[in-house]
Amino acid sequence: VEGCIDNGSVQIGGSDNSTTTFLSSDGSITVHAGERLGRGIVTDAITTPVVNTSAYFFKKTQELIDFKEKRHQSFEYGRYGNPTTVVAEEKISALEGAESTLIMASGMCASTVMLMTLVPAGGHMVTTTDCYRKTRMFIENFLPKMGISVTVIDPADVDGLEAALNKNKVSGIESGSLVFLDLSFYFYFGNDNSSFRVNSDSIQVSLFFTESPTNPFLRCVDIERVSKLCHSKGALVCIDGTFATPLNQKALALGADLVLHSATKFIGGHNDVLAGCISGPEKLITEIRTLHHILGGTLNPNAAYLIIRGMKTLHLRVQQQNSTALRMAEVLEAHPRVRRVYYPGLPSHPEHEIAKQQMTGFGGVVSFEVDGDLMTTIKFVDALKIPYIAPSFGGCESIVDQPAIMSYWDLSQAERRKYGIEDNLVRFSFGVEDFEDLKADVLQALETI
Repeated sequence: VEGCIDNGSVQIGGSDNSTTTFLSSDGSITVHAGERLGRGIVTDAITTPVVNTSAYFFKKTQELIDFKEKRHQSFEYGRYGNPTTVVAEEKISALEGAESTLIMASGMCASTVMLMTLVPAGGHMVTTTDCYRKTRMFIENFLPKMGISVTVIDPADVDGLEAALNKNKVSGIESGSLVFLDLSFYFYFGNDNSSFRVNSDSIQVSLFFTESPTNPFLRCVDIERVSKLCHSKGALVCIDGTFATPLNQKALALGADLVLHSATKFIGGHNDVLAGCISGPEKLITEIRTLHHILGGTLNPNAAYLIIRGMKTLHLRVQQQNSTALRMAEVLEAHPRVRRVYYPGLPSHPEHEIAKQQMTGFGGVVSFEVDGDLMTTIKFVDALKIPYIAPSFGGCESIVDQPAIMSYWDLSQAERRKYGIEDNLVRFSFGVEDFEDLKADVLQALETI
């Protein structure tokens, strides 16, 4: 059965429904998994076809009844599933070693639906200080409206996580504000949710959700350790592994319950599609799928095709990007015009040892601070010739951005610094261009400041 894991290999059923091939490497899995289904929902074409339809018909009413009672396998409505989308999901499941995967219209869609499904109203979750800003905004601005309390810890603060799990309580929502523990500041959410007051002395932690590596400082969480700790207290663990990719890090094998990706990034890999996915046990994915079917955020089958096509070269792209990023991180760290480099592959990284234990490669993104202020950094970025100045990362084309401007320009400098975002911070996503070309470009740009 496609997507099943057997002794570390993926079994692929051929057209005669027999197991014809065993794939033991991620490179082979990304090419073939999900596409030899033998289920009659795809043609004999080597390339998975795009099924553009909003609904599916049944020949007779009895066939519909059989479908509803799970005696007949088919599709019903486009928001609930699509043959092209299923192939993308099964390919990702095989790569992650997951029972099931749900793919959606964006990474943020996957994050928000997961959070709304797994953290009950009036509940309590734990997350980390460094993360994608839009994820933080959802946690700060929308979860409190459901009475959800949040503890925020440093990615390396396992003691803080344990304390939150042991206490099973946080300061609740009072007159529109929510206190984030383990920090010296709190966020204010306005008074539109002031009527929702939570004062429970014991609010059970239901979920620990974090990126690893994180955005933009590439901090790494000890996934195995925090998973064991959370499970001992009855909490689930969801890891956003977008920066790692399923090739560099197997979050489920390390003990996480769920792993999430913005498939827009490395998985799609060509800067031409928006998608998100979440993988894990069938039971949890089914719960998330139920809410997803209600809310929408369905991935278009044409976008699913681009994900499938992109994944066929994922192992080649990631191998190149891992190599380039590590070599460039070393070059940058040794350069006198660079103050600090953030990359888990460097011994100077605070979680370098953790990264070495749980990652086989350190990813294609490097963050660093140039020796200068806002305008000096702008001068450096503008002097680069190869990368595009743009948001996003993980594609074939190199991309560079200054987070203070790209993601936090609406905040004052003092507010940005609360999140560790300095004006001289640069995030560089290395593509698949030649290393020597990229190196020469970065060095000439540094010489201009």
